[in-house]
Amino acid sequence: MTKKLLTTLLICASFRLAAQTVNQVTDPVEYVNPLMGTASKPSLSNGNTYPAVAVPWGMNFWTPQTGNMGDGWAYTYDAEKIRGFKQTHQPSPWMNDYGQFSIMPVTGKMKFTQDERASWFSHKAEVSKPYYYSVYLADADVTTELTPTERAAQFRFTFPKADSSFIVVDAFDKGSYIKIIPSERKIVGYSTRYSRGPLPNFKNYFVIYIDKAFSISKSWDSKTLKNELELEAGHAGAIIGFKTIKGEKVNLKVASSFISIDQAELNLKRELANDSFDATMAKAKALWNKRLSAITVEGGSVDQVRTFYSCLYRTLFFPHKMYELDASNKIVHYSPYNGKTLPGYMFAGTGFWDTFRALYPFLNLMYPSINKEMQEGLINDYKEGGWLPEWSSPGYADIMIGNNSASVVADAYIKGLRGYDINTLYEALIHGANNEGPITAVGRKGVEYYNKLGYVPYDVNINENAARTLEYAYDDFAIYQLGKALGRPKSETDLYAKRSQNYRNLFDPATGLMRAKKKDGSFQTPFNPFKWGDAFTEGNSWHYSWSVFQDVQGLADLMGGEDKFVMKLDSVFSLPPIFDESGYGGHVIHEIREMQIANMGQYAHGNQPIQHMIYLYNYAGAPWKAQYWARETMNRMYKATPDGYCGDEDNGQTSAWYIFSALGFYPVTPGVDQYVLGAPLFKKATLKLENGKQIVINAPNNSDANRYVNSLMLNGKPYSKNWFSHSELQKGAVMNYNMSAAPNEKRGINKADYPYSFSNDKNK
Repeated sequence: MTKKLLTTLLICASFRLAAQTVNQVTDPVEYVNPLMGTASKPSLSNGNTYPAVAVPWGMNFWTPQTGNMGDGWAYTYDAEKIRGFKQTHQPSPWMNDYGQFSIMPVTGKMKFTQDERASWFSHKAEVSKPYYYSVYLADADVTTELTPTERAAQFRFTFPKADSSFIVVDAFDKGSYIKIIPSERKIVGYSTRYSRGPLPNFKNYFVIYIDKAFSISKSWDSKTLKNELELEAGHAGAIIGFKTIKGEKVNLKVASSFISIDQAELNLKRELANDSFDATMAKAKALWNKRLSAITVEGGSVDQVRTFYSCLYRTLFFPHKMYELDASNKIVHYSPYNGKTLPGYMFAGTGFWDTFRALYPFLNLMYPSINKEMQEGLINDYKEGGWLPEWSSPGYADIMIGNNSASVVADAYIKGLRGYDINTLYEALIHGANNEGPITAVGRKGVEYYNKLGYVPYDVNINENAARTLEYAYDDFAIYQLGKALGRPKSETDLYAKRSQNYRNLFDPATGLMRAKKKDGSFQTPFNPFKWGDAFTEGNSWHYSWSVFQDVQGLADLMGGEDKFVMKLDSVFSLPPIFDESGYGGHVIHEIREMQIANMGQYAHGNQPIQHMIYLYNYAGAPWKAQYWARETMNRMYKATPDGYCGDEDNGQTSAWYIFSALGFYPVTPGVDQYVLGAPLFKKATLKLENGKQIVINAPNNSDANRYVNSLMLNGKPYSKNWFSHSELQKGAVMNYNMSAAPNEKRGINKADYPYSFSNDKNK
């Protein structure tokens, strides 16, 4: 067989596999590729993810570590060496990590620094699953396996025949402690390293049990080996050694705590007990399958199913649990605000600027019980810190803009979550909406100007002022919605209803776009709608002009009516991907580059501000265009491969966009009881709601060509609206789609079929 013929046959086989239809998914976790998005770097993100070995919302994650200690890019697909297996809580490389330490097997010499102990590896000898990771470390001739629980994990090292086999524990720099207890085959310690702070009394305590006696026990400080069994230093670690025979398996049980070593011991005993490695792995796999099976899809290609479940996996991590169960089985947590151990829930590791858009609405639809815990955690954030976090990492992080906790709180309550102190959360929203915080990323920077002028001015040394104005206006709408639901006085809710219209103050009729405004009421000049940064956040006016989630009808009216609004939407895709990077000092940030190379014009799906824009066609009588572009974006921008995202994945948000879009609807306006119509990706999807009801989405003639909704039956009746009601879907629903290759330009074109806009709200 010629080389050319063999290559052709292999390519054809690959295409056949990708196109093969999956008719039934019984083991969804096996479709997940945790390496999706790991082929990333600071200058170009294809996800900026790492292969998280964890259970859903677990307190601890684990990842192979290819990067240097302290490098946010902990694991990158093109790396050649692994330096350790790290416990991590990192939400993103840009936020970096907290609560971390690593474990690494070595052989031959007592190599303990990160460069000396590093080993070559290959993806050909790597197995990456959500519940299990395995890799062959070539330099050590050791296979490492690990499997997780919520607060603990098991390791299994398969060693070669060696007189000098070792296990290295690295508690990292910035202050750490280690103690080796050979009589108990145990190592304990803590790490204090974190990236965003301050964090009072912060320690990540850990305990490690090894099922083999140590013949060598040494501590180390930075690059110096010590004979002490106990060491507190700037950079403490341990190395223990023993002889091994070929194929000998050495097992480790590991757990941690933000509270104490004793609590870490308790976590280990509670979660691992007497379980073997395989028993823990089976439990972790079963837990993943339980969570992933909340949605089953049928009639998609192998690639589509892999992408769907890989995205679903990413939505089930952040915010992660910070709480633990004490000896009395009471829920307690370390407070990142005052350093105390206090009762109740606590979560961390998420930025609301990203996740208010689709991740939290997704939890409210499919996993409301975990979001109820998260809402209770927010109450504790407010009580202990005085503010709601906008970026928790794990305390207040001074990054990004907006006051989007308002959206997260309002959407949960309006979507039916109950059983927590919503009035305290409402109080927290009012406090955050009317005060500047101790840092710019809590409360509202520029609130005095905003409340007085109706916008944050360009010329008062407040960066990203136009973006802040638009987000504050939407957040005011969320407060208005929640206030109404809670029966607050009309005089109070009217104030936030009025402020929700502040977006109008930045609309420039001359360009039909949002434009920064000076304190004297004049527009900022010169105006370049392609300029990133400056008045906007990681985007330009073409991206942020659509950030009127609460009143798309009002925005369309400002733009000159439906036809001009649709033309403006079309322009986003037809414009060239030109940009002005001067707002970043001439530096082309990775978000700009990702837009430029995507071949979708000014549509920058790799970042959050514009991700809802596709669905706005539904508000102006052109729903088929939303159907087309949603499918295009799914096809072009997502794949379950190391380069499978088109920008930062961002704590489940970009994945949640895909999940919603694949189901055929999207939460354009969190805080409103509606999902806006797209078109389903699969021939069938079944959503098993926590209340026992099901949503069944049937589209039997769906295909790559048949991407348009010709007609739709909801619960056996013709349905013409461009939206679904959350509260109605919670009762259970059957959607029957008739898909077509040509758009139906008569369906969903009446104003009565449009989704919610504040301007059309007769009850305001």
